[in-house]
Amino acid sequence: MQFRHEWKHEISYVDMLSLRSRLSAVMQQDSHAVNGRYKIRSMYFDNFRDKALLEKINGVNTREKFRVRYYNDDLSFILLEKKSKSNGLCRKEQAVITLEEARLIANKNIENLSKSEKPLVKELCYKMRTESLEPKTIVEYNREPFVYAPGNVRVTLDYDIRTGLTGRDYLSPDCVMIPAGNAPIILEVKWDEFLPAVIRDVVQVPGTHTSAFSKYAACRIYG
Repeated sequence: MQFRHEWKHEISYVDMLSLRSRLSAVMQQDSHAVNGRYKIRSMYFDNFRDKALLEKINGVNTREKFRVRYYNDDLSFILLEKKSKSNGLCRKEQAVITLEEARLIANKNIENLSKSEKPLVKELCYKMRTESLEPKTIVEYNREPFVYAPGNVRVTLDYDIRTGLTGRDYLSPDCVMIPAGNAPIILEVKWDEFLPAVIRDVVQVPGTHTSAFSKYAACRIYG
């Protein structure tokens, strides 16, 4: 899987309303969206030294982080993902896992997973064993996604970012979630080798600049 370019901007609610209208005029809504949006809940991993968090805060050039993710409270489709970043470019690897595999990972029961035929599951188990990776915090938010075929462009509006306060049972629909401090609305733009001019023009928001905002870092506000 090739690396992709990525822009992030912190925007206001008014900016989001304007962008939503402009994006709808030139881009298609993601086919997985329901009424134009969906909810994402992820469990991020880190070690006792907060390696992933500190690398993000310190702007380490080459870094990675693991997460388990599902959408709209639907536990029939769960993804294990590894997001890597190098020289400002991003790459994401994915593996579909079962609910039972997700529970084993959440409980750090890697003995029953280490023989998995899925390379990404095996890699996570290895790093949980050798680098002390473990489930660290829950990140949940609403996303409005737009796609544009030329350049394989994906533009998303992410808002209402929430985190778990007590416990880490991210597979439970009853898990208590609270706002992640004063988290902003995030505009993300991702593309492959080129960003079409029409999209470059549409996503311009006066007064904003490229941001290094991290939902994971924002959701570590409580621990």
